[in-house]
Amino acid sequence: MNGEGRGGVRGALARFRGRDVEVKTRGELEAMRVAGLLVARTLEAVTTLAKPGVSTADLDALAEQTIRDGNGVPSFLGYHGYPASICASVNDQIVHGIPSAAQVLAEGDLVSVDCGAIVEGWHGDAAVTLEIGEVSAADRALSAACAESLQAGIAAALPGGRLTDISHAVQTAVEKAAYRDGADYGIVAEYGGHGIGTSMHMDPFLPNFGDAGHGLRLRPGMALAIEPMITAGEPQTRELDDGWTVVTADGKRAVHWEHTVAITDDGPWVLTAA
Repeated sequence: MNGEGRGGVRGALARFRGRDVEVKTRGELEAMRVAGLLVARTLEAVTTLAKPGVSTADLDALAEQTIRDGNGVPSFLGYHGYPASICASVNDQIVHGIPSAAQVLAEGDLVSVDCGAIVEGWHGDAAVTLEIGEVSAADRALSAACAESLQAGIAAALPGGRLTDISHAVQTAVEKAAYRDGADYGIVAEYGGHGIGTSMHMDPFLPNFGDAGHGLRLRPGMALAIEPMITAGEPQTRELDDGWTVVTADGKRAVHWEHTVAITDDGPWVLTAA
């Protein structure tokens, strides 16, 4: 889907150590905010619908309708052949779960919903993990740990800092939560955050672990999708035969939280938070 929905809009591209990184004006970030708020509204609608007996295909249909009603285009639909408007990853599925009428949510499930929208050429991207009915205390703690690590990563997205300051903040938050919860959480290595703007996936790649103080310097006008994915067990993954769905290799549960965040002189601006 490279280039879809660009609508002639172009942010300034700067080269940093061989990477093309898009640096936006304030007005361009405000245009991204429109897409981000549409993603937020869509996830809110999906959250309301997600209950036992509802299929992930039902969630997808609602998401697509909400995005189109908001004068947007689903970022994911058709992206490299992806067949849906959201990713709905249930229990041991980490990311890229394909919605299906056969995947009916049940009491105690966890479902991570990843959603993207394009409005006038600009992308927003965010994910939440939803609890279906009453979930176990361990699952609730796992999701909370991931959400906390996302907030820690956002807080580290400061002008003048380095890219891996965010990575390190995410890792440290996960480690603190694991100690507090008496758990052994895994941080998925193969997948991470990314630049975002006139395309959904752009440089730089943003790992969810690592030492601080490395990578490109964060500059006002950059926008990043920060998205930790953590597991209740080992972090190793495998891809299912559908060519999309990524699951934990040990069959234990996984969670995923994400926001699109702009770097500004005033600190991080979460473009996908209402």
